[in-house]
Amino acid sequence: LFVAGTWAGFLLSMAAFATFLTRHPFKLALKDTQRGKRYPRTDWAIRFAAIYSTVALITGVLALVITEHAFLQPLIIAIPLALVQLYFDASNRGRELIPEIFGAVALAAVAPMIALTHDWQLDAAYALWGILMARIITSILYVRARLRLERDEHPDTRLPQIAHIIGLIGVIGLVIRDLAPVLAIVALVILLARSLHGLSQWRIPAPQAKIIGIQEVIFGILTVLLVGIGYTANL
Repeated sequence: LFVAGTWAGFLLSMAAFATFLTRHPFKLALKDTQRGKRYPRTDWAIRFAAIYSTVALITGVLALVITEHAFLQPLIIAIPLALVQLYFDASNRGRELIPEIFGAVALAAVAPMIALTHDWQLDAAYALWGILMARIITSILYVRARLRLERDEHPDTRLPQIAHIIGLIGVIGLVIRDLAPVLAIVALVILLARSLHGLSQWRIPAPQAKIIGIQEVIFGILTVLLVGIGYTANL
C-alpha cells in the first residue's frame, strides 16, 4: 500500500491480515480434533477461524470486483506454498524451517497483488515480491540461529550469512534491471550488517527471545520504509 495504494489494494491487505489471523484458531481447532477432544476453546477457535476466513474471502472477492487489473497470478503461485504450511501445521510441525519460510512467502504474495491492482507491470510486481522474499528468508534464518546462539547451542551461522549475501546479490540484480530502487540495496546491506554483528562474538546478548523479536520488527519497518521511499521517490 505504501508504494501502490488503491482501494482494491486496501481490500487485499485486509484479506491478507484476516488470513494471517485465521491460522492460530485453525491450528487450535485442528489439534483438538486430531486428539479427539472437544473443549470450550475448540468451539471458540472454530468460530473465530470461520469469521476470519469469511472476512478474507469477502474482501478478496470485493477487490476482484472493483479493479480492472488482473492480480491473481501471484496468488496462484502462493497457494501451494500455503498448503505446504497447512500440511506441516496438521502434522504438528509448523515451527520447522520449511513451513515458516513457505507460509511467510505465501502471505507476502499480497504485495505484488496490490502492485498489480495499481497497474504495475508483472516483472516489477514480482521484483517487489523478490525483495520481500530476501527480507523474509534472511530474517527467519537469522532469528533461528540467533535464538540458538543465545541458548549456547553453537549453531552453524554460515547459512544465514550466505542467505543474506545471496539476497543482496539478487536485489542488486533487480536494481541493475531497473526493477527495484537503489534504496533496496541499502536495506539489504543493513540487514547483512545486522546479521554479521548479531551472530558474532561481539553481539549484545539478548536474554529474552522477545527482544530479538522486537529488534526484527524494527529492522522490518526500516526495510519497508527504505524500499517504499525508494519506489515513491525513485531513489
